[in-house]
This record gives sequence, structure tokens and C-alpha cells, in this order.
Amino acid sequence: MTPPRPAPPRPVLVLNGPNLDLLGTREPHLYGPHTLADVERLCRTTAHTLGLAADVRQSNHEGVLIDAVHEARTAHRGIVINPAAYSHTSIALRDALAAVGLPVVEVHLTNIHRREPFRHHSHVSAVADAVVCGAGVHGYVLALTHLAHLLDADGHADGHGDGDR
Repeated sequence: MTPPRPAPPRPVLVLNGPNLDLLGTREPHLYGPHTLADVERLCRTTAHTLGLAADVRQSNHEGVLIDAVHEARTAHRGIVINPAAYSHTSIALRDALAAVGLPVVEVHLTNIHRREPFRHHSHVSAVADAVVCGAGVHGYVLALTHLAHLLDADGHADGHGDGDR
């Protein structure tokens, strides 16, 4: 008898918004010393241990981020997003995330509620299944772990079951 093959990794999108390409040099007292490349490696490694395959992307352009969310509808099982400044300004990004019908976990390196008042509100939070903020790059580990939990709790390995979405 042949042992069963392990399930293929479930593809998830990890999307990073504007200015995150400057991690490691932009305000390291706030965002820490880690670069975007460090975050990408961390996400891929974490995803692998959770039975996920992370497609990690970054853009400074709102339309590119929205296009990636639209693409995720058929190519991915869930989304981890650090919308960065677009959290506070982009209703279009919020609407795209709501439209695709995938589990979404929002992540922020800093605690946006301890920052300037204009950063306290996130349009994305209203459509996210969970929000992780203030944990630095470890927030991506927490976000991916929770996304895997959501996909597992969905009751279907492909993440497209009945769930509670």
C-alpha cells in the first residue's frame, strides 16, 4: 500500500503596501532593522511550516495592489495584507478585499493606535477577519498562523468551504 501523498501547499498572498520597500532604512526606530527581503524570507519560511505557499509582493501603487487582490480570488486561498498608509485612505483597496471573498488578515508592524490620530482608523480592518498590529515583523508570523487556522477551520483543505465568511 502506498502512503498517502501530503496535501500540496495552499497558496496565499502576502501583500505589502507603500513604502515597505524601504524597511530597514525608513524610521528604524519605528519599523525596526529588518528589510523587506527579511520579511519575505520570514513569510515564505513560516508559510512552508504551516502547509502554505506564500506569494509575497510589494507595491507603492494602489492599483497594482488592487489588481493583486483581484488575482488572488482565483489564485490564492487567503490574503495577509500590510496596506501601510493605504489602510487609512483607500476605500478602493478595502472594497477589493471585500469583493474577493477570501479570508483576510491585516498586519501592521507598529501599533497604529499608539501613533498619530490619522493612523488610528483602518478601512481595511472592517473587512479583515483579524488584525495584528504592534508586533513588528513577528506580526507576519502571527498573521500567517491565523490565516492557516482560518483555512483549517473552514473544513476544507482548499480553503473554499462553507466556513463563517
